[in-house]
Amino acid sequence: MKILLTGASSFSGFWFARALSEAGHDVVAPLRRAEASYIGDVRARRVQLLTKCARVIGPCEFGSDAFFDLIGSQPWDLLCHHAAYVEDYRSPSFNVAQALAQNTYRLPDLLTEMANKGMRAVVLTGSVFEQNEGSGTAPLRAFSPYGLSKGFTAETFTYWCRELTLPLRKFVIPNPFGPLEEPRFCAYLIKCWKDAKTAEVRTPRYVRDNVPVDLLARCYAQYCAEAAREMTPSKRNPSCYVETQGAFTSRFSREIEKRLRIPCPYVLLNQTDNQEPFARINTESALQFVPDWDETQSWDNIAAYYAES
Repeated sequence: MKILLTGASSFSGFWFARALSEAGHDVVAPLRRAEASYIGDVRARRVQLLTKCARVIGPCEFGSDAFFDLIGSQPWDLLCHHAAYVEDYRSPSFNVAQALAQNTYRLPDLLTEMANKGMRAVVLTGSVFEQNEGSGTAPLRAFSPYGLSKGFTAETFTYWCRELTLPLRKFVIPNPFGPLEEPRFCAYLIKCWKDAKTAEVRTPRYVRDNVPVDLLARCYAQYCAEAAREMTPSKRNPSCYVETQGAFTSRFSREIEKRLRIPCPYVLLNQTDNQEPFARINTESALQFVPDWDETQSWDNIAAYYAES
């Protein structure tokens, strides 16, 4: 298939592009900036690797004139819209209106143009942290203004796809982790252990759904193939390690310690931050979609990446 994948320079986006390519699809990855402008960080490394599995085009922001030139240049089987506005996404002052406007810029015309070129379906990436997604502490409110913007984006896509009789399929992401991730919780753990320090876990009681990114990406590629065949609206909610963050820390410590052969101590602090919903998880085991996934090899790859970083 010919697949137009936005957001491929992101952590999960790169892995999605690679999995789609490995499944035999022709992936085109429009980026917001020129390829040469990505310098000196983990995103730059992802973009460099992305060129080996996709045709990278930039600058070509979603909904821009350059984007319309791209979609008008050839027929497409799928639009996989993974890109999203994320500036200050952790901030309570995150600009929801700007995010929605950017995520859906010129959407009706864009979808019409691609439908006229024979597009079979739209695959939209959602987040388990949106309002009314996943399962967990009721009510299923958005975790943050960023989560709220993702929910509004999904509502907008649902409306226009229905108006244009285009099948919309939504792929909901929980909490992926693995190689080429931004320096977040797992990177913090590794840094502590490499510096011979004890890691502190401040929110050990939250129940979350952590999924190795290679498993998530294979689920995504499988779902995209299904989207092109069945052409009916649906949703996929892949899940993996459903447990408290304290239990996940124990799992991560155990798997890394036996591979890197260094002590990986941690302490679970008394949790005082209870602003987020206590539990939020996805609802479908990822292994039912990718039964041949090799868990041991996945952890080997994670440990090897952090050994070199």
